[in-house]
This record gives sequence, structure tokens and C-alpha cells, in this order.
Amino acid sequence: MFVGSLRAMTGVPARVFIARLAGIAVFDPAGDQVGRVRDVVVALRLGTRPPRVLGLVVEVSARRPVFVPITRVTVIEADAIVFDGRLNVRRFQQREAETLVIAEMLDRTVRLAETDEPVAVVDVAMEPTRTRDWLVNKVAVRRIRGRGAREGGRAGRGRAARLRKYGETMVVDWEATHGFSAVEHGQGAAGLIAAFDRMKPADLAGVVHELSAKRRGEVAAALDDERLADVLEELPQDDQIEILNRLEAERAADVLEAMDPDDAADLLGELSTEQRERLLTLMEPQDAAPVRRLLTYADDSAGGLMTSDPVVVPPDASVAEALAQIRNPDLNPALAAQVYVCRPPSATPTGRYLGTVHFQRLLREPPRTLVSGIVDSGLDPLRPTMSLQTVATYLAAYNLVAGAVVDENGHLLGSVTIDDVLDHLLPADWRESAMEAAPEHAADPEEEALRGARTGPDGGPAEPPA
Repeated sequence: MFVGSLRAMTGVPARVFIARLAGIAVFDPAGDQVGRVRDVVVALRLGTRPPRVLGLVVEVSARRPVFVPITRVTVIEADAIVFDGRLNVRRFQQREAETLVIAEMLDRTVRLAETDEPVAVVDVAMEPTRTRDWLVNKVAVRRIRGRGAREGGRAGRGRAARLRKYGETMVVDWEATHGFSAVEHGQGAAGLIAAFDRMKPADLAGVVHELSAKRRGEVAAALDDERLADVLEELPQDDQIEILNRLEAERAADVLEAMDPDDAADLLGELSTEQRERLLTLMEPQDAAPVRRLLTYADDSAGGLMTSDPVVVPPDASVAEALAQIRNPDLNPALAAQVYVCRPPSATPTGRYLGTVHFQRLLREPPRTLVSGIVDSGLDPLRPTMSLQTVATYLAAYNLVAGAVVDENGHLLGSVTIDDVLDHLLPADWRESAMEAAPEHAADPEEEALRGARTGPDGGPAEPPA
């Protein structure tokens, strides 16, 4: 049902299911990509009239969302959208009478007008009119499992009855549903998450940051522990604390276990002593132990900056074995830049630290070569009490992206990576500033005409001018 092109220009009816637009590349007329679709903005109308589509939220450089009026879209393909090239780079700010389809409509519970049965919204579709406006006039719904077939007291007929019986997904007219304007507590987020499934954690964090506190909590509840941990690591501190506080204590402990120990320690360090100790107690002992050690160091020291999970190999490991470890796709690229050769045990704090092998050296050696024969033992390691400035100078002086942290007894404690150094050198609110900063720009008359004059005398969205 996804339309291959904007055939409304030729008078042929078209239909586009909006969830499928998430993440699609947006191009100008010259073929240069300017960003990707994050959401679609609509204005709900009184009664059963289909909502008007106002435009797209497009994420451009630096993860900044901007508004592109639907009237400027010229082509919609399955993998690309083209607009006329006129772009107002002011940061998109959702207005009171506007609704974001992917962020707010998907996963809602609405009711079928014919039977009053509750159903879950899977997707919504928009179609163009002869006047080149776009309206949301179709809704893909699925029965909520476990609900009684006669909930609401009326037994429907035809397709609605089959929906109750089999729990199938079906497409109905917008007028055949009601309940989109009501505030729903406990709304699901599976559809929103699926729409952005291919996003990198940092990009998904930008989406989550823009949501209301209510939707942030619902998305956090729906994400699995690993994905939520990755997103939390990319969010501003205030968002991290807010989301963690919304989770049940046991779930919060599970998410902290899935985070990198240094990121978990940074987050726990912002909580009260009582809350921090409770969560650490709920964590598995093997996961809590390195976090507790990191919390003993000052935030701006090598010990406070380091991660306790670097790549460690014994001296009798081969080059092939070392390369196999750094090929792990879940490994931070900076951590994968080098391996540390230590005597057993290999978990930090390790046995005696022998030296570092850089990954470029591994690539140059035969696979059967032992790492003990190619260690760089002339590079002095960092000490856990060294200051942030000293660590930054060390990495810059030796052209490194990571450095070993070793205690006075020669045991490897962890590794400081360049991304953590930059994180602490930048202002404390740099993540939030990066997500919210936008250059000043003059108002766009076309955008204001489309979005501005939309409140009628009854308080509802006004109709567009004839």
C-alpha cells in the first residue's frame, strides 16, 4: 500500500503509510541529501473529520529537527523524499494543536465506532486531495489480545467481527475510529520503536529527548535493557535521571548492568547515596563491583574517566586471538584500537600489566605470532589519580585514542578512551546543547501560514484558507 511516487500531481489517488517514512532520506532537487524523516506533523480536527497533514519533521546536521511543509514535498519514494529545496533551518518546536504521528499516534488504544471495541493503532495513512492538501484518512489497527469479544456491549458484524475473533490487522477509515484526542496513560511504544529500529543509539536518543516526559517513560518501558542502556549513555544527564527514576528499581538495576561501567558510575554518581546504594545492591555482584571501584575515584581523574572493561589478553595469546576480540561489533571503536597484555587474571584489576599492542601492529604480524613478542613496553601507563588535563595531554602527545590505567602494583585497572576525555572537557550540558541549539532564522511565511492560523473560535484547529 506504500505509494511509489507522489501521483497526486497527475490526479491519480495515492496513499502513504506514515510509519514507513521514519528514517527515509530527504533530498533537495539537486540530489543532495539534507537529512532524514523523523516524524510527520498533523492537526487533529473536530468531530470525525480526518486530520490535516502539516509537514515533515526532518533531522538535519547535528541531529537538529526542522520543519518541512508538506506543500514543499514533490516526490515520495519508498527510500527517498524530495522537496523543492527551500529549507527553514529554525529548530522545530511542536505547537499545542499539533500531533506527531509516529511519536504520539502509534500504539494508541482507540475504539471502533461500530462496535466500541478497543484496538491498537499499528499505522496511519495519508492521502492527497485535489487541492494538494494531505489528509490522514486511514488507520491500520489490531485487536488488543485478551480483551473480550463483546467488550463495550455490542457484537459487531462483518470485518469488525472477524477482527475480534482473529486479532487480525485491518485498515479502516479514520471516521470508523474514535479516541485519538484523549490523553492515554500507559500508552505502548512498540510501533515507535519499530519505526526507528535502525537508528544508532545517539540518533534515537535525540528522538527520545524531544518526546514529552510521558512518552519518554513509555518508550523506556518498551525498550529492551541493552537498547535502553545504549540510549541512556547518549542522553543529557537530566533525561537519564528522569528515565531511571521512572523505572522500577529491579529494572533500573538491570539497565545499569547493561551500561558500560564508567557510564553507569557517572549516572549513579548523580543520585542520592541511599538510591545509589539500593541500585548497586540490586545489581549482580560481578557487575556492581567495577562500578563501585569507579565511584571511589574523582570524576575528573583517570580513575574516574576509565572503563573497567578494556580488551585484555594473556601473554601466550596469538595475534589471531587478539584480532578476534577486537572484531566484536559491540566494542567501542576506541577500545578496539589496542589490546592490553597482562598476566592472569584477565578481569580488572588484572595480574601484572606487561604492555600494549596497537591494532595496526596486529594487522602487520602473522596470525600465529604471540602478542608477548610485539608489546609496546616503552609506553608508560596512566595512573588512576592523574588529572583530566594530564590524561588529555598524554593522549595528544602519543597520538592515542586510549590509554592503559595501572595502579602502583602494576595491575591494569582499566582504559581511558578519547570519547570519555572529550565528554569531560566539553561543558557539562554539551549533549543537551547539541540537541537544542539552532541558529537564528527569520520566520517562514509559508510555514506560518500552514502552521500558524490553525486555531478556530471554538478552540479547535481552523480550516485552511480557501
